[in-house]
Amino acid sequence: MQNTQVQKLVRMAILIAVSIVLVYFIHFPIFPQVAFLEYDPADISILIAGFAYGPLSGIVVTIIASVIQGLTVSAQSGIYGIIMHIIATTALVGVSSLYYDRHKTKKDALISLALGCVAMTIVMCIANLIVTPYFMGVSTEAVISLMPFILAFNLIKAILNSVVTFILYKRISPILHRD
Repeated sequence: MQNTQVQKLVRMAILIAVSIVLVYFIHFPIFPQVAFLEYDPADISILIAGFAYGPLSGIVVTIIASVIQGLTVSAQSGIYGIIMHIIATTALVGVSSLYYDRHKTKKDALISLALGCVAMTIVMCIANLIVTPYFMGVSTEAVISLMPFILAFNLIKAILNSVVTFILYKRISPILHRD
């Protein structure tokens, strides 16, 4: 039993490392008008952790990966970036893996990822209205004017990462569950 837990922790650590490496090598703005909103595939390995080990593990991986990324490869965004990444990815991974944890079919995986995409998009619209004015020193009206970009960005990012996760998870799952 203890060996199984150690293996799980090691695999979760590897998924965190993969998340950080992905951000380091792949990040780019989707909309030039709001270049600070950069796509990155970090959530793919975090989603895989949530699917493999459950929602709590997915959220733990989210927090650890977000803090490490925010202190290293994404340090320019500071505490604001860490907070926003934790909020966004917790919504995506938490909702997706919670649903998937109870429904493990291929069809249910699609449903779980779709629910996670919707959750992330809605949560980030709300979070941007609350967190961004405080940390960025801009008015709520300024954030509202960017809301179409914020909404589209989060939906696109969540969908892209979910599609890749859907394609990869069943191929990687046997490795993650090997004793």
